[in-house]
Amino acid sequence: MSLATLRDRLVERLAPVDGWRPEHPAARSDFDLNPAAVRMVDRALKPAAVLIAVVGEPDGASVLLTRRADSLVSHTGQIAFPGGRLDPGETAVEAALREAREEVDLDPGRVHVLGLSDTYETGTGYLITPVIGWIDRLPPLTPSPQEVAEIFQTPWDFLMDPANHRRDHMEVPEGVRRWFWSMTWEERYIWGVTAGIIRGLRTRLYGEEPDLSAAAAEDAA
Repeated sequence: MSLATLRDRLVERLAPVDGWRPEHPAARSDFDLNPAAVRMVDRALKPAAVLIAVVGEPDGASVLLTRRADSLVSHTGQIAFPGGRLDPGETAVEAALREAREEVDLDPGRVHVLGLSDTYETGTGYLITPVIGWIDRLPPLTPSPQEVAEIFQTPWDFLMDPANHRRDHMEVPEGVRRWFWSMTWEERYIWGVTAGIIRGLRTRLYGEEPDLSAAAAEDAA
């Protein structure tokens, strides 16, 4: 199918931007795979946003991702979307576009915002709104050396294929296992919150259909 079909599906299935509210409850979380984990139900979540930039170039759709700088204090070297905490008074869209400009020098004017995916609560207390943007052709980008070590694109078809989604785990104190989604593109290990958000987007777009691979293939472009 064509890039136009994919874009139409995104517009149809995503939540409208004007319906966003900072207090909107999380639809997905790190706790989905870890229901026994301790969770403070009355904690105030910190609002954040990420930009999922879908690049619709002639040779196929891809998603813009980054590898975080090795000098960062937290999540060093991990694969992530451009994004971060909301500044006071910001909307999720404003924050996602600002962070993308700061991290990879992406001009907000090149991004056509299509809608929002499911909000995601992290175990560290963030409430992340994924903002889905469409870019017809990716302009030259420059990583912020303080935040980003690498900018790369991963094929849309790969990310949306559930055959590439794995449940992995790590051992945490007291012998407890923490489970998370992961996917490996070439040598890059995409896991944790980033993989969970991708998994949530795939489910929002294609549902829990009997043959998810066939459904996602409808938009292969």
